Amino acid sequence: MNLTLKLLSSHLLEGELKSGNEAVLKVDQTLTQDSTGTMVYLQLLALEPVKIAPEIAVAYIDHNLLQAGFENADDHDFIRTVAAKYGIKYSKAGNGICHQLHLERYAVPGKLLIGSDSHTPTCGAMGMLAIGAGGLDVAVGLAYGYYMLKIPKVIGIHLSGSLKPWVNGKDVILTLLKQLTVKGGVGSVIEYFGEGVQALSLTDRATITNMGAELGATTSVFPSDERTYDYLKRQGRAHDYVELKADMDADYDQVIHLDLDTVKPMVALPHSPDNVVSVEEVGEITIDQVAIGSCTNSSYKDLMRVANILDGKKLPAHVSLVISPGSSTILNMLAANGALGKMIASGARLLEAACGPCIGMGQAPKSNSISLRTFNRNFKGRCGTDSASVYLVSPETAAISALNGKLTSPEILSKEDELFEISEPELYKTMENYMIELPAYEAVQIQMGPNIKPFPVNQPLPDLLKGVVILKTGDNITTDDIVPSSASLLPLRSNVPELSKHCFKGVSTAFYEDAIHKFKNSNLIIVGGDNYGQGSSREHAALVPLYLGVRAVLAKSFARIHRANLINSGILPLIIDAKGYRDLNPSDEIHMSNLELISDVDFIEGFDIFNHTQRMTFRVKIDGSIADIAKIRAGGQINYLKSRSV
Repeated sequence: MNLTLKLLSSHLLEGELKSGNEAVLKVDQTLTQDSTGTMVYLQLLALEPVKIAPEIAVAYIDHNLLQAGFENADDHDFIRTVAAKYGIKYSKAGNGICHQLHLERYAVPGKLLIGSDSHTPTCGAMGMLAIGAGGLDVAVGLAYGYYMLKIPKVIGIHLSGSLKPWVNGKDVILTLLKQLTVKGGVGSVIEYFGEGVQALSLTDRATITNMGAELGATTSVFPSDERTYDYLKRQGRAHDYVELKADMDADYDQVIHLDLDTVKPMVALPHSPDNVVSVEEVGEITIDQVAIGSCTNSSYKDLMRVANILDGKKLPAHVSLVISPGSSTILNMLAANGALGKMIASGARLLEAACGPCIGMGQAPKSNSISLRTFNRNFKGRCGTDSASVYLVSPETAAISALNGKLTSPEILSKEDELFEISEPELYKTMENYMIELPAYEAVQIQMGPNIKPFPVNQPLPDLLKGVVILKTGDNITTDDIVPSSASLLPLRSNVPELSKHCFKGVSTAFYEDAIHKFKNSNLIIVGGDNYGQGSSREHAALVPLYLGVRAVLAKSFARIHRANLINSGILPLIIDAKGYRDLNPSDEIHMSNLELISDVDFIEGFDIFNHTQRMTFRVKIDGSIADIAKIRAGGQINYLKSRSV
């Protein structure tokens, strides 16, 4: 057995572990963050559990930390009071980024974690089955202790060799993104094995599993070994260590070989994480801004290397360098050992331990600028400036480039290996005052500010669904395209009616007006290309269209989490072929008749719908399970669960 199959087997409640089958898995842990967490906890309250089911549940406050108005602060207080009601651990603002913190404090080899953030797979670095999910799936995991998963294929990455001192785990995952693209991991778990695994630190592994989300993978996983034990011991959690690895003769659906000796400093060019070339190939382009941090590259080792590179140097006048540590523990240690002073003395600006500019919360670059970032996504406009070009690099590349004012390979420092030799502390001193252990207290008064509005709930699927195509998009539409993420819009995540005014704003400025005026009282249909809904796990990309009247999305293929979010909302995610996509046009009227008579099998294998405008029939199907069809027929997951409890 490979490690993925072992982890799935140990959590199987129902179903057969066969690729493509739906299985029900036991949930050990959950995490939320404040950008998606308010919706999770509104849904949890709607499910009305007496207590939560997982062993550990943590609510992190790390995304919406700019408090220009009351909205974010109100959301945080709502989350805090729900946490108090159910005994959920509460991580205060300033404690750090959920994925870095969970790795430090709660990740355990062999456990299953689901989180309302697409980069939850970070914790797969230590042999954990860590899966990003939609908010409602996390609410169900909290209330009932299970998660439904379509069993993925397993792609084995056989690693050999070791990285050069100036090469980072970021360069490894960028190399794989160049080879596999943002669709290469769809429907699969990426599992790493081979003698090269030992050469990677736990935090390098975390960087790699974190950006496995950009491959479209269900999750990524490394074995739990001596490196895992060493990390857990330094975190004061040696008791959590369990050795886990694939069998020697394990089978994989596909095997890719990667020699770590050959990995070079890499860069993802605008505007996609898979638009990857070597730093050397790009050459010395002038840069304006550098941002170091995020859940991908903000570990102690990463930031110590940055401090060493900056030590005694001065940034050029035209370069803005901002640094955000991954956790309060790391920030405190950098302050204590003098590394923070080295960064500040170089001219760098320090941001709090939070997501910050990675999710558009501040530090938007100037117009037509070039920004180097150690983040995981560089979608157009995500940085807050549509005309800016964002390049994704390692912390080593970012630091030396900031000093030179041009994109520069850290290989020029190859004769200064001491810059990259980081001795980790024997014991990480955790900042306990930021992590609140809340006892369950049912009588707590839930605080709900005026910006927190009810989430929309769909109606059961009718026998006849007539709809009109309101929008046709291209390939790789992201959840940022559907519901933009910026410092001005993130505070609206609890307010679907207000957020809906910005739906598809970057794709079609007319979308909202068309929905409420031109096609008022119509069932709306969106047509998409390949990989529709890639990127963030935000279920707002389903809830906001639902609020505006969207009842179906017809696309060539869907990203995993977004497809699940559409089903949870009762929106039909229909697969069309290339011809169907080509023939569909905006304003076409689509008829779907006799839906009650279509069998569950035909929903999955294919059925005909009618383009009334063009007088033609075309075939569609749902890439899902019988349980998915039941949720769609009920009008979404909430309705489905309530009908089962009657």
